[in-house]
Amino acid sequence: MRTLHVDLGERSYPIFIGAGLLGRRDCFSPYIAGRQIAVVTNHTVAPLYLQRLLDTLAGYAVTPIILPDGEAFKNWETLQLIFDGLLEARHDRRTTLIALGGGVIGDMAGFAAACYQRGVDFIQVPTTLLSQVDSSVGGKTGINHPLGKNMIGAFYQPQAVVIDTATLATLPARELSAGLAEVIKYGLICDEPFLSWLEAHIDALRALDGEAISEAVERSCAAKARVVNADERESGVRATLNLGHTFGHAIETEMGYGVWLHGEAVAAGTVMALEMSHRLGWIDQAARDRAIRLLLRAGLPVVPPQKMGVEEFLRHMAVDKKVLDGRLRLVLLHPLGEAVVTADYPREVLEATLRTDYAALVRQLGSE
Repeated sequence: MRTLHVDLGERSYPIFIGAGLLGRRDCFSPYIAGRQIAVVTNHTVAPLYLQRLLDTLAGYAVTPIILPDGEAFKNWETLQLIFDGLLEARHDRRTTLIALGGGVIGDMAGFAAACYQRGVDFIQVPTTLLSQVDSSVGGKTGINHPLGKNMIGAFYQPQAVVIDTATLATLPARELSAGLAEVIKYGLICDEPFLSWLEAHIDALRALDGEAISEAVERSCAAKARVVNADERESGVRATLNLGHTFGHAIETEMGYGVWLHGEAVAAGTVMALEMSHRLGWIDQAARDRAIRLLLRAGLPVVPPQKMGVEEFLRHMAVDKKVLDGRLRLVLLHPLGEAVVTADYPREVLEATLRTDYAALVRQLGSE
């Protein structure tokens, strides 16, 4: 087992990484204050891992709360199901919520914990690669709104993050690739040597090689923890973690939540951020193409939906959380391996980026 720490004073917590941690009671009991627990999961994950966790938690009063699966259900109506389960079982302020699932479950259970009786403890147990390397760490919780993704939520830190890498064995290949989009992001924004490591190990990661997976999860979580330690509430450097997300969230909102997986939309959005960084002269063509090739090798879509033009992108991007005083800030690369958050760019460069024929760009890469 590998252990990292998010250092936020009295809100600090450990991140445990290893295979078989669902069966490790010592990863859970020190972070459970009372005798009541609610395990929030979904219909996909529950048959796979709920009983194993219940066995580990034997002796506690545990309420399973099983939600429908998918980004389309990350909304107020589904959130109410968590509150219904807590209230019907008379959970008090010493209860602990455990989020057993991917990013949707983690975000919703965390938001419910932030709200229930004005705040109760929760533990993240992420079961997808994307949630293991990104959404389970840092305390971002929330739900989607029809007009914008993750626009309603709270910063609320967990008591612990328990990452059982063995759960990835049941992850569909498409979901695994979606998680790799967030892993690649860390190399692009703050760790160019990690990018080189990923180029050498991307095939091993897609084959779920245990050593490669553990290394990728640990390095990703360590990068995320460093950024969160410096900027918990995204007033500065933490926004760099959103490389590709402003473009990607527009894709998710326009296409309908769940049509594109979050990581897939982020991958296409990252290509757009790479293109814009290149148009501004901040990275050269070789750097842009290097990153696109890695995303392709990860099995990710790199071409945004053909039905989306400049108007559709700008409409959704206008309600992004990084808009301040009416100015859209974007996360771009300057250079590869270093990210900046900026609103200082010509409007025509953004519009040219949105008009780019990305399918032709990918065809050109394939012919080289």
